[in-house]
Amino acid sequence: MEKLVIATRRSQLALWQSEYIKSELLKHYPNMQIELQEFVTKGDKILDVPLAKIGGKGLFTKELEVAMLEGTAHLAVHSLKDVPTQFEDGLTLAAVSKRFNPQDAILSNKYTSLDDLPKGAIVGTTSLRRRMAIKMLRPDLELKDLRGNINTRITKLNAGEYDAIILAATGIEKLSLQNEVKYFSAIPTDVMIPSMGQATLGIETTTDPKIIEIVKVLNDKNAEIESKIERGFVDTLQGGCQVPIGVKATILDEKSVKIDAIVGLPDGTEYIKESKVADITTFEIAGKEFAQDFIAKGAVELLKRAETMAFK
Repeated sequence: MEKLVIATRRSQLALWQSEYIKSELLKHYPNMQIELQEFVTKGDKILDVPLAKIGGKGLFTKELEVAMLEGTAHLAVHSLKDVPTQFEDGLTLAAVSKRFNPQDAILSNKYTSLDDLPKGAIVGTTSLRRRMAIKMLRPDLELKDLRGNINTRITKLNAGEYDAIILAATGIEKLSLQNEVKYFSAIPTDVMIPSMGQATLGIETTTDPKIIEIVKVLNDKNAEIESKIERGFVDTLQGGCQVPIGVKATILDEKSVKIDAIVGLPDGTEYIKESKVADITTFEIAGKEFAQDFIAKGAVELLKRAETMAFK
């Protein structure tokens, strides 16, 4: 194939990620012509409503998927946490990149950490998972919705609309925005368990074997193992953006992988939080099996309640 077209969103982070994958591909195929085709997705346009209220994560992938199915693009690079666990016919997850920093981070111009925030401090986040984690730790904090791209969110913080905001650490680090605020502090993953696939890039393609063969050189086996466990867990619980779910698989050694997960209510008053160590050879089913443990403890009912109370 002489020319490869990558469908990408126009946000600074999406362009960084697509350029990163382009540069990785060129290491393997130095003579290939690779170009980016930019799209504005529904999720980029709707900035005044929490995502979970308007349909969740697929909002950032749909337009890119249409371009691939129509043949105007060959692949799309996504933050894996935005990629639904089920694909439309004709599309597939062909590769996952190495994982960057999976932690969430607190950004503030006044306070160094969640513990440092005074009672009643205003914290910006729309993520139900982050809301739940914050309320479990600090029920005395006030949570306020926060939408927009990374730069927009930081601008709102710097304008004094929030005492602190919570973002994925990886986005800040990729765009080198740490110095845009006074304090940038990563939150340990056992305190705030990340979203499935957080800090991993998912390369989505059509099911064309030629395209899959080209991009499979990008696949990182460790990231594949961890993300397959995490996505299996979420898929089994049938949870998406509308419910608070955190799950993180961490490879311990060549034989074992640790899985930490949490599901609960957005206000943090009820939750199920468990950890287990699984045999790494079972990674194809380990996440699904761990989800069954949660289902046995009432996770499905808990998530149904979470969905009804999320944005009342």
